[in-house]
Amino acid sequence: MMKKFLFLPFLLLLDATGFAQNNADASKTPLKIIVFGAHPDDCDLGAGGVASIYSSMGHKVKFVSLTNGDAGHQDIGGGELARRRLNETKEVARRLGIEYDVLDNHDGELFPTLENRLAVIRKIREWNADVVIAPRTNDYHPDHRNTGVVVQDASYLVIVPNILSSVPPLVKNPVFLYFRDRFQRPNPFRPDIAIDITEAITKKVHGLDAHVSQFYEWLPWTSQDLAKVPKGAEERKKWLLAATEKRSSITPEIKLTVEKWYGKEQAEKVKFVEVFEITEYGKQPSPEEIRRLFPMLPKAN
Repeated sequence: MMKKFLFLPFLLLLDATGFAQNNADASKTPLKIIVFGAHPDDCDLGAGGVASIYSSMGHKVKFVSLTNGDAGHQDIGGGELARRRLNETKEVARRLGIEYDVLDNHDGELFPTLENRLAVIRKIREWNADVVIAPRTNDYHPDHRNTGVVVQDASYLVIVPNILSSVPPLVKNPVFLYFRDRFQRPNPFRPDIAIDITEAITKKVHGLDAHVSQFYEWLPWTSQDLAKVPKGAEERKKWLLAATEKRSSITPEIKLTVEKWYGKEQAEKVKFVEVFEITEYGKQPSPEEIRRLFPMLPKAN
């Protein structure tokens, strides 16, 4: 066991070296980004702005919900709600220019089983992902936590040939990232990468707006704000935009990250961001690799 453990860092180092050698060729190939969430709309909240930017640049993005969302509503549930939420994801995919998959696990009943781990490994391999994004494992919702665990458990195994041998393993390990969150224990979110979505935030809201059952019905009901939801379509979008701007705001800590990637002068123009933490699993990217994987970032001076 010790030999295998010591061999892993060597593999990651070898992979990083190969990355530098193939960087010129890779720049001609669209990047492949895969985002995992527990429910239909989770990916959209954490990475909808970045996804729309990637798509506009010709790169490929896939959102994957590990549950069908069949419990997330105050009035309907089961198959009727699952079908409605599936149709909402299809509309999001159309609006953002991405792909959206929904696995048939029940909402509120997701566990980090071997079956779910293999399903995630399959999705990452079939997408040939360069970047994988998922929630952290400390969160208020058990489905969110368990999604983080499942993706975390899959992160090394995507390159192991004898795991899910029916699907070819990845040659390179992707970079694994966490969504931004507000939870402090046992450790707070660390803003490693901040992406300016100021110009893309209306497109992000356009995608979120397709999740009618969630943003205009269920979530306001859970916070006892249902009466505050506007009736008209445009008024609702403005209301959702205000909430999304608040969620995408820049804290003093995040401002330092924005300045790191954009420079102090350009950082002053950044109003809204999506932020990600680099996990300790998978490829450990250099700043140069991060700029390649996030081509919307300005080139280093």
